[in-house]
Amino acid sequence: MLLQRIITALLLAPLAIAAIFYMSLDNFSIFILVIMAIGAWEWGPLMGFKNKRRRLAFVATTIFLISALWYTFPLTSLWSSTAQLQQTVQYILWIAVIWWLVSATLTFLYPRCSSFWSSHRSVRGIFGWLTLVPTWLAFVVLRSSEYHVDTYHGAQLIMFLFLMVWSADIGAYFVGKSVGKRKLMPNVSPGKTMEGYIGGVVFACILVSVAGYLLAWQSSQVLLALAVTALITTISVLGDLNESMFKRQAGIKDSGAILPGHGGVLDRIDSLTATAPIFALCYAYLGWH
Repeated sequence: MLLQRIITALLLAPLAIAAIFYMSLDNFSIFILVIMAIGAWEWGPLMGFKNKRRRLAFVATTIFLISALWYTFPLTSLWSSTAQLQQTVQYILWIAVIWWLVSATLTFLYPRCSSFWSSHRSVRGIFGWLTLVPTWLAFVVLRSSEYHVDTYHGAQLIMFLFLMVWSADIGAYFVGKSVGKRKLMPNVSPGKTMEGYIGGVVFACILVSVAGYLLAWQSSQVLLALAVTALITTISVLGDLNESMFKRQAGIKDSGAILPGHGGVLDRIDSLTATAPIFALCYAYLGWH
């Protein structure tokens, strides 16, 4: 399993990096839309859909919602000339933040408060849209930042997000496997430990500190980056636990089988669905220079 995970990651990482840096803004947005559509397809079983027609209907609705956002907020107008994020776009990202606060509450209380949402497919469908649609918006917000000045600036922002999430995932995996004892949330994900969580945060902070040193950041910039890193890596765990909760309730192990060693696309992007909207807001309010 570990070998499969490594091989798949080594194949996917260069493709993801190439898409982030070398696709045009429009093509990148379409690329992320396709990823969200696959995620919507995999969300079907979490809603109890076994019928392909219903799953396709959920995918089509997800694509419609994202397309409506794209039409309402053209990519080149997400940021004003003064590098301010559009107010309405901020509100949508804040809705995502509220959803993840609700999600955290549901996860911590699981299974005590699961009877309502687990018995209503429509509620689980809304949860899916609140997870996937703002993720698309967050990625295009980051990618389009200062695009008219430097077409690679937004790509670098996304790579910093990936650096934080991926390094935390790697750190948590190896620390948890080697010294993990205290279960983080056994009712949701028995394999995750408190030691693994702490190890992931520390590993991510170390890598960000190294990046700051290589980029000659000032001490104030490093401290800000470390604070954001601690926040983002903590939230990344929530994204992982959230999907684990829905999978456990649905009685499935993986969201799909498209990625050997990782499962489905949702299994690979669950942390990013939680962190991308919040990182986009952190950047909008705090900057990343």
